[in-house]
Amino acid sequence: MMRPSVFLSALILAFFAALPARLAADEPFFFIQLSDPQMGMFSDNADFAQDAANFEFAVAAVNRLRPAFVVITGDLVNKWGDAGQIAEFKRIAGKIDRAIPVHNAPGNHDVANLPTPALLDSYRQNFGPDYYAFRHGSFVGIVLNSTIIHTPEHVRPAYAAQEQWLRAELAKAKAEHPRHLVIFQHHPWFIKAANEPDQYFNIPLERRTTYLGMFHEAGVKNLFSGHYHRNAEGRDGEIEMTTTGAVGKPLGGSKSGFRVVIVRDDRLEHQFYDLGDLPVKIELNPAPAKKAPAKKVPAKKTP
Repeated sequence: MMRPSVFLSALILAFFAALPARLAADEPFFFIQLSDPQMGMFSDNADFAQDAANFEFAVAAVNRLRPAFVVITGDLVNKWGDAGQIAEFKRIAGKIDRAIPVHNAPGNHDVANLPTPALLDSYRQNFGPDYYAFRHGSFVGIVLNSTIIHTPEHVRPAYAAQEQWLRAELAKAKAEHPRHLVIFQHHPWFIKAANEPDQYFNIPLERRTTYLGMFHEAGVKNLFSGHYHRNAEGRDGEIEMTTTGAVGKPLGGSKSGFRVVIVRDDRLEHQFYDLGDLPVKIELNPAPAKKAPAKKVPAKKTP
């Protein structure tokens, strides 16, 4: 039998052996969110020269900046099932350094505005699963197929399966007590307000309310999406809804670019950068701002 003192020493050694890995996982890191590369949108499917040029430029920046991972929130192509557009997206995305994980989410242009089981199967064959979870240290990311939430008419079984999976995944993640539990998808749940009216760019209120309730219950604080082709931010209590502009063709007077998200122990900090104004590097621990020298107060003259 191991003596108590020896057993205690073994426990202490085991704890400190595991400590560096845990601390390293919780150190600040950053990831990049790209959205709507959408091969073919600039020319209405005549070609994808400009879309490819934007995406190539963004991929070069990803390899230079070295994020922990990349999330591409949908509309990988402009015309679902188009072999040329799919091949071009894969060719360029394949240039991202293999050491940097890439997580794709399906958009409405990838599975159609009115998805069918056949279109979902086609997406999965070309790009992989349409919903899944991933982890980076104590960060949990959940990627959803928002098109079947937005328009579930012809894919009711897929809608139900994803919802059932999501409820289980949220419960599993909540039990792990992650530092951050974040949802990624193509459609914004809302643009500015959680109770805003239904429109093309948001999730219908009937289903939006149900899912936001699930997210509040699980402790989700951040939602990231694309689809809008411009930037927007909104809040629902403690949940921040961030909509990221397109790396492809922008709309509404915005510019093409991508979002850098710094993950800190207690919060996420993020900024959208235009492709023409990308940072040289990402400062995770910037030097504190220098205080201005105190102004000398002239001494009062004695009368």
